[in-house]
Amino acid sequence: MSWMSPSYLLQSEFNTSWTPLASRYSLWLYREVEWEPSQAMGLPVLFIPGNAGSSHQVRSIASSAARQYFSSPFVVSHEFTRRGAKPIDFYAVEFNEDLSAFHGATLDSQIAYTSAAVEYILSRYAPNTHIIIMGHSMGGVVGTALLPSRNISALITMSTPHTLPPARFDARIAEIYNQNRKALREDETPILSICGGATDMMIPSESCILPGDSREGGVYRRTVFTSALEGAWTGVGHREMVWCHQIRWRVARAVLELGVTHTAEERVRALDRWLRDGSLLPSDGDSVRDLSLKAGEYDALSGDLQLVLDRPLGKRTYLLPIPSVRDEENSRTFVLYVSRGGVSNVSPHHALNLRVSVHLCAEHSTDETVLCNSLAPTSLKLLPAPIPGKPFPVPDEGADESEGVVFFEAELPRGVEGWVGVTVDAGNDGSGWVTGAIDQVRNVKSELSLWDLLFGGGKISLLQLLVYRLVPKMGEYSSCAAPLFSPLLVHTSQASEIHYYRLASDQPIFLHTHSSAPYVPHQGPNASHGLYLTIHSSGPSCQDVTVVFLSVDWWASVGRIGTRYPTTLLSWGIGIVSLLLSHSWRLDGQQMSVYASLSVFVRHRMPALMAIAGVIALLPLGPNYYLGIGDELGVLRAVLAVFFVGVATGMVCVSWWGLMALMWPLRLLGRGFIPRGPEDRVRRSTVIISIVLVLALILLFVPWQVAFLGCWVIQVLNCNATSRPKSYPGSVPTLASTPTSRTPTCEQDGKASDEDDPSAAPSSPSSSRSPSIPSHMLKPMFANAHNQNMHILLLMTWLLPLAAPVLAVWVRTIHTAGYTTPFNGDHNAFKVAPVLMLVDFLSRGRPLETTTYDAGAMGMACRGCGCVFWGWTVGVWGV
Repeated sequence: MSWMSPSYLLQSEFNTSWTPLASRYSLWLYREVEWEPSQAMGLPVLFIPGNAGSSHQVRSIASSAARQYFSSPFVVSHEFTRRGAKPIDFYAVEFNEDLSAFHGATLDSQIAYTSAAVEYILSRYAPNTHIIIMGHSMGGVVGTALLPSRNISALITMSTPHTLPPARFDARIAEIYNQNRKALREDETPILSICGGATDMMIPSESCILPGDSREGGVYRRTVFTSALEGAWTGVGHREMVWCHQIRWRVARAVLELGVTHTAEERVRALDRWLRDGSLLPSDGDSVRDLSLKAGEYDALSGDLQLVLDRPLGKRTYLLPIPSVRDEENSRTFVLYVSRGGVSNVSPHHALNLRVSVHLCAEHSTDETVLCNSLAPTSLKLLPAPIPGKPFPVPDEGADESEGVVFFEAELPRGVEGWVGVTVDAGNDGSGWVTGAIDQVRNVKSELSLWDLLFGGGKISLLQLLVYRLVPKMGEYSSCAAPLFSPLLVHTSQASEIHYYRLASDQPIFLHTHSSAPYVPHQGPNASHGLYLTIHSSGPSCQDVTVVFLSVDWWASVGRIGTRYPTTLLSWGIGIVSLLLSHSWRLDGQQMSVYASLSVFVRHRMPALMAIAGVIALLPLGPNYYLGIGDELGVLRAVLAVFFVGVATGMVCVSWWGLMALMWPLRLLGRGFIPRGPEDRVRRSTVIISIVLVLALILLFVPWQVAFLGCWVIQVLNCNATSRPKSYPGSVPTLASTPTSRTPTCEQDGKASDEDDPSAAPSSPSSSRSPSIPSHMLKPMFANAHNQNMHILLLMTWLLPLAAPVLAVWVRTIHTAGYTTPFNGDHNAFKVAPVLMLVDFLSRGRPLETTTYDAGAMGMACRGCGCVFWGWTVGVWGV
C-alpha cells in the first residue's frame, strides 16, 4: 500500500510562447504536502505518462522519493546530507489521456510538447543541469524519441513496448519506432527498462526488452523484469507498475542516487545497485580483508559435513575442507545461503546485523597459521524466502524483501587443497541462519524431445529445459527435519528474465518465457530460446524434490498465441474476405450469396490455401514477415500457419453471422427505405458536389476514418434496401436506364427467386417514357445487388478495425481538448475516396456490371478485383 499527500502545481509560464501545443497539453510540478517546500529546489525529473495515462501517475514514485530524502517533514535524512545529495523535483506532462498507442500523429504531438517541456524545465535551473526522463508505457517511447540529447542524463522506462508497437496499424508509428531503434543502438545515454512479465496484460513483455542489452559491455542498456528484481520477485501489471510499493521505492531511490553522480560510470553503478536482478555481480562490492587465523580462532569441520548455523551469535570463522577432485570429474562449487543477513554489499532491505564473508584458506608451511584470501563469487544475489504453506507472492501484498536470503556461489579451482573459510559476524542479535556446503556440479541429462512434451509430457530427474507446466514430486520419509530454506524453483529463460516459484508436492507450476516472440528481432547470436531450471534448497529435509513432470499447457499456449497474432489474424481475414468477393463474381452475371461463397471456399479453396500457407511458413523469411518467427519451431511453423488459416476462416464466418444478426432488426425497422431511383443530370451533379464537400471536410477538419465509418453505415442501409425488391417512388427502372444484355431470367435465379414475394415489386409504367422492366426481371437484379452488397459490406466490416482506433483517438481528443483543437494527420482524402464512390454507386440499387465486356477478360478482371482491393488496403492503410 502506498501512502502520500499529493499536490500539483500548474506551470502556467509554460504557455504558447514555448509551444503551440500548450493550449492542448499542460505541465505540472509534484509536491508532497507538509514534507517538502512548494518551490523547485533540487534535481529535475520529468515523468511522461503512457497511452490514456495521467500526470497524476507520478505521485507514487514522487512521494516515495520525498519521504526517503526527508526523514521527517522538512528534515533531510542524514544519509543524504553527508553526501550533499539534492531533493528531486518531479515534473509531469499531462496529455489529457490521449490514446497515443493507436495514432502516430498524436505521438508526434506528445514528442514535440515534451521536447519543449524539457527546455522550459532546464531554463529554471543553473546552467549545465541535466534532467532524468522517466516514462511509463508509451511515455517511454516518447522519452526515447527525445534522444540523442545532451540535456538528458538517464532514461528509465516502465512497461514500455520498445521493439514492437501495441497496435501495428499506423505507418507513422512504425517510422517513430525505426528512429527509436537507431537511438537505442547508438546513443550513449544510459537506458533501463523495467518489464512486468506475463502479469502485464496490456503489452507482450518481449517487446519491453531493450535491443542489445549491454550485460557484456558497450552502451548501457539494461532490461529488468520485476519477477527478477531483488525485493519484488513477482510479475507486475501494466498500470500497477507505477504504484507497486516494491517497485516505486526502488525506482525513487535510484533517481535519488543518480542525483549525486557526475559521470556515466557512476550513473551505471547507481542503476545497477538499486535496480538489480541478480544476473550480474555487484560492481562496487565491499572489499574482503585477508585473514590470518591461529589455533583457537576457527572451527574446522570434518569430512562432508555441511555448515548449518541457526541463530548464530558473536563472530567466528568456520573451515570446510576441500575434497580432492580427479581430472575427469566435474568441478566443485561452494554454495552459501544467508538468511536476512549480508554478503559483500548484497543484503535484504532492513537487514539484520549479520555479515558473512567467504575465503579460500590454506595452512602456512612454517607454522600452524591458516592464511585466507578472498574467494570471488560466480553468483551473488538475493533470493526470496517463501513461507511454507502460504502463497508466494502474497496476493495484493507481494513479497517481503526483509525476509530475503543471500545466495553466494563460487567455483573452486582445480588442484587447490585446503579449506573454504566462512566468517560469520552476527553480533548479539541471535537471529537469522547460515548454511553452506561444498557440492559437485552435476548435469542431469534426459533424452526428451519437443514431441514428447507436446504429446504426453516427459518425466525426468530434477532438471530439464523447455517446459510449460511443471509438477514436482516430493520424497516421502518416515522421519525428517523441517528445512531452513524450503525448495525454491528458479526458472531462467534469459539473462534479464528470472522467475521464482515455491515448490510443493503435486502443485502445478506454469512456466512462460519472453526470450523470443513473433515479429520481435532476435537479440543476437547468443539469444536463449530455452528454459533453464534450478532448485535451491538448504539440504536434505522433508521437502526434498525427487522428480518433476513436464508437459505443455494447451489452453495457456493458445492464449499466448492469440495475444501475439491479432494483427496477423486481421490481415489474413481481410485476405480471405477479398478472395470470397473475387470468387463471388460469376461469368454469367449472377452473384453468389455470401453463404454460398463461404461454402465453396471452405470445401474447395481453403484446403489449397492451407497447403500454400504451410509451405510459405517453412521459408526462412525472418522475424519481420509472415508469421514473424525464426526456424526454432521447425515444421511446427507450417502447423501454425495452417491453424491460422482455419482460425481466420472461422472468424470470417462468425463476423458474417454477426452481420446477419444486425440485418434482421434493420429489415423490420427499415421496410420503408428504398434505393435511389435512376439519376438525372441534376441529381448526379448533387451527388458529385456532396462527395467533393465530404473530401474537403476531410482535408480540413475530420480524419478520413470518419468518412469510412459513414460509408459503412450507408452500406448497411444499402444491403437492407436490396434485401427485397421494392417499388420506386415516381419512376421505375427502364430498359433505357438498366442494362439489358444477358440479363438473367427468373428461372436462372433458382431458389433466390422463389423466396422473394412477387407482390413486393409493383410497377408504375405511367411515370416512364420507356418500357419498364417486368417485376419478374427485377427480382434477379435485386438478388444480385443484394449479394454483391453483402460481400462488400463484409469486406468493409473487416476493414473497420483499421479505422476504429483513430476514430477513438479523434473522439477522445475532442472530448478532452475541445472542438477547436486541431487534429494532426489522417486528412488524406485519397485513402477513402474510392470507398465513397463505390458506396454511392451501390446505393442506386444496382450491382456492378460484370458482363458488358468479353466474358473471359472480364471474368479475370472481376476475380482480380478483390486482390487489387486487398493490395490497396495493404499499401495505403498500412496493414
